Amino acid sequence: MNPRLLRVAGPVILIVVSLIAVVVGLAYGGGAAAPQLADPGPVVRWGLPIATVAVNLAAATMVGSLVLALFALKAGERPFEIALDTASIGAAVFTVAAAATGYLTFLNVLNAKPTLDAVFGQQLGRFLVESPVGQAWLITTIAGAVLTVLTFAVRSWIPTMLVAIAALASLIPMGTQGHTGAETSHDAAVTSLVLHIVAAAVWLGGLVLLVVLRPAMTRPQLQTTLLRYSSLALVAFIVVAISGTVRASIGLQGLQNLWSAYGVLVLVKVGALIAMGVLGAWYRRRLISRMADEPGSRRFWGVVSLELVFMGVASGVAAALARTPPPGEASLVGTSPAEVLTGSPLPPDLTLERWFTAYNVDLLWTLVVVGGLFFYLAGVWRLLRRGDSWPICRTVLWCLGMFGVFWVTSGPVNVYQDYLFSMHMIGHMLLSMAIPLMLVAGAPVSLAARAIRKRDDGTRGGREWILWAVHNPVAKVLTNPYVAAGLFIGSLWAFYYTDLFRWSLYDHVGHIWMVAHFLVVGYLFVLSLIGIDPVPYRLPYPMRLLVLIAVMAMHAFFGIAIMMNSGLMVAEWFGAMGRTWGATPLQDQYVGGGVAWSVGEIPTLILAIAVAIQWSRSDERQQRRRDRHVDRVGDLELDAYNEELARLAERDARVAARGRN
Repeated sequence: MNPRLLRVAGPVILIVVSLIAVVVGLAYGGGAAAPQLADPGPVVRWGLPIATVAVNLAAATMVGSLVLALFALKAGERPFEIALDTASIGAAVFTVAAAATGYLTFLNVLNAKPTLDAVFGQQLGRFLVESPVGQAWLITTIAGAVLTVLTFAVRSWIPTMLVAIAALASLIPMGTQGHTGAETSHDAAVTSLVLHIVAAAVWLGGLVLLVVLRPAMTRPQLQTTLLRYSSLALVAFIVVAISGTVRASIGLQGLQNLWSAYGVLVLVKVGALIAMGVLGAWYRRRLISRMADEPGSRRFWGVVSLELVFMGVASGVAAALARTPPPGEASLVGTSPAEVLTGSPLPPDLTLERWFTAYNVDLLWTLVVVGGLFFYLAGVWRLLRRGDSWPICRTVLWCLGMFGVFWVTSGPVNVYQDYLFSMHMIGHMLLSMAIPLMLVAGAPVSLAARAIRKRDDGTRGGREWILWAVHNPVAKVLTNPYVAAGLFIGSLWAFYYTDLFRWSLYDHVGHIWMVAHFLVVGYLFVLSLIGIDPVPYRLPYPMRLLVLIAVMAMHAFFGIAIMMNSGLMVAEWFGAMGRTWGATPLQDQYVGGGVAWSVGEIPTLILAIAVAIQWSRSDERQQRRRDRHVDRVGDLELDAYNEELARLAERDARVAARGRN
């Protein structure tokens, strides 16, 4: 197919197939059927899912173009400029489509009839400002407008990276929509939907950008870009498949509902996903290498066109599924206090057995753990294959740290932390103090710098971005020992004595932020003191121990302050669970303070021992260097004598040179 024709035909194929798929899906699943009460009208019933399709496709174009530009293209060249222009167009359409979706959602939720009077405008304003659904679409629309300007304005590496992060964040409010708010397993549903949206956007948007870039690149450039895109697409495919499976299982509520209208639409989407996976594997293994010849190139772009068809089917069916009542929708959140607050029933008494058998898997952190283990072990394997060595102790410690993250975020701590303050504190102490010790000892940055292939074409891959993250000015400030210690202690007090703690309990996004924050802050603090990976500045060993002593003292004081607190923290949460087993909420809070005071100091003590060991080994290394120097010269007096002879010879040479002149 002609490159310029495909540039137009590719997006047209995607849009047309998506519209056909959403219309057929709505007709089959009943997502656009008129309700018996409060019918908003056919325009809203059919227009809302169609507008959702437009939002999804535009978001994918925006996000996928930015991500692929950062990972596969070179800043300052024409393809990079085209990628940002494509992202800007996607952001503009995203803004308009999000505004239309928010407006149609308002008409659908409140069954309002559009008028020109002030009452209608006031209703719309209250909906956008006061209701969670309205706020989500208002934030999405504003974010799209800002991103439209930014994607048009930026043209260099770092601003583009910041815009890409903002674009990914703009998709999070969309993940809170749908049926997730009325279901049990609300947190799992939200997490899976957000991951599904983000991964699908990177996958679909990257393919659209490849179609747009084709006329502006030579075949060698395009071949290299395709190989890099296929790596991104593989990761996105895995995330889409896993998150989609979790989301579908929550909606179906069992395999017996697989042949319902909702289940059939899920099967159609699964079929499209499998077809896209097969096509992606085919062109990665067979066709990309044959692009140098014209028949191979034509066949490849024919496969790409077919993949766009399946992506259109998946996008349209996804929008229809969002409007189709799932068969398990009747299973709403119960009326017990724990179910009202958390969306899940109160777990049984925390016995010794449940410390090993209780699990509530968090999909996001499970993927982080699996990805961390896979890429680390793959890096070690690459080093070993080329004959390099890597200490086994670092590998073991990294794996233990990753398993620790999984145990905290998906094990008994995650099961009971919403109901017991003490379990919440155990998780906090492990995330901020114990687990970072093992992760830092694994030296992941050093491994990445040695294992990931260096690029020599001016683009930035994983190695280049990791090294930039380590050496940029912000990282230099954050890894300063005094700054890292201040963040470690300051965030501890700020979190528990502000509304951040309450936010982490009521909002799953707040909970994810909490886990990430304490893990990163703990990692920075440990890295600044004993890290094997390089940092811009390290304190002398005596000062490191003094910093540790100060941190231990303030940490102990924090634990004692919680133990002495006579009031219950977030009383409307921990005091309203209806829990009849275990200690009372106030007693359990006292136990949590004890955990922070006693158990939390153990990792800090281990850290102090590690610093002392490094100090002693440093002294030993310095002594060995001095001994080797003395062995070379015989003794220090002979060394000084030789230095004096060299100085006199240099003076005589200068005098002789002046005489010749």
